[in-house]
Amino acid sequence: IADMLSTAGINRLITMDLHADQIQGFLDVPVDHLYASRVFIDYMRDLNLDNLVLATPDVGGTKRASAYAKFLEVPMVICYKLRKKANVISDMQVLGDVEGMDVLLVDDIVDTAGTITKAAELMMNNGAKSVRAIASHAVMSDPATQRVNDSCLTEMIFTDSIPYTKKSEKVRILSVANMFAESIQRVCNNESISSLYVI
Repeated sequence: IADMLSTAGINRLITMDLHADQIQGFLDVPVDHLYASRVFIDYMRDLNLDNLVLATPDVGGTKRASAYAKFLEVPMVICYKLRKKANVISDMQVLGDVEGMDVLLVDDIVDTAGTITKAAELMMNNGAKSVRAIASHAVMSDPATQRVNDSCLTEMIFTDSIPYTKKSEKVRILSVANMFAESIQRVCNNESISSLYVI
């Protein structure tokens, strides 16, 4: 894809919450990597949860969840999962205490929703008061929507980076259009976009 974009003649790329930061290195043009934290942080604060704890549904998301937890000055817990094959979790455990806490799971992408819903169930089984989840990209391959609907999640929050067209009372979509528009305007005006980064 990087070669295809370069061949197409792009001279700059603006992305958001890449699954792997190394992807930027495959492009021969400047890459501005935005973070959905800008919209998620405001949403989290508006929830007014006094006993919030951030959680990552897998060890790979520790850096991301830790950044949110540090910025919001709240504790963090980690889910550890064991997979025997792709998209099938055989076991999951939580490292940390969620007893009586409002848990917010942080992820970058949700595909089949197996991990996120299993992590939510694990949190509730460990005494959490409530569980919500945020993820930048809603791939939501079947049966993801059904899994979210049937889960103990209070809410599943995504950005509109990928159009989500299915119906679910538990899914909330936050727009990143203004963030991208402001980034494009700043790039066109040769202005810095670093102030757009919250964490």
